[in-house]
Amino acid sequence: MQMVVAGGIPALTDSVRTPDADNPRGYFELERVKSLKTDRAWLDDARGRVVKIIHLLLMDLPDDRPYRVLFLARDLREVTASQSAMLARSGKSGATLTADRLAAVYTGQLAQVRTWLAARPQFQVLEVPHAKLISDAVGQAASMNAFLGGDLDERSMAAAVDPSLHRNRSV
Repeated sequence: MQMVVAGGIPALTDSVRTPDADNPRGYFELERVKSLKTDRAWLDDARGRVVKIIHLLLMDLPDDRPYRVLFLARDLREVTASQSAMLARSGKSGATLTADRLAAVYTGQLAQVRTWLAARPQFQVLEVPHAKLISDAVGQAASMNAFLGGDLDERSMAAAVDPSLHRNRSV
């Protein structure tokens, strides 16, 4: 999200979830996305903007318009470690699933969503490997820019990547 915004596409966000220790640059989220199944009125406001949508909610998007999806592909061990760290810092308890079981659930969900997306011609998808985004921000900025039409500021996109914020690594 930060790369695309830095490149020149504004985000549709409500700033309800503010920056914190887990994400000091902010979350770029829109609360209404969580109600996508029943509230689609905001979609027209999203035209020409970038909107953060979690994988499972992509399947609630209507088929009546074209979409370009940047699908961030991150090592699921890092995802579960990051979620655990966030829950611990906030004092909340997580699900009773082990990290391995949670990763297995995510793997199944991601396969389902990828299959669903591939079957819909109105969805163009670019997989963005998180590890490559961190190690080669310039190359990933170029790929993302080409996918999004070629009018973005790639230098600003690459500069938006801060490897020091990649704290939960799968090594």
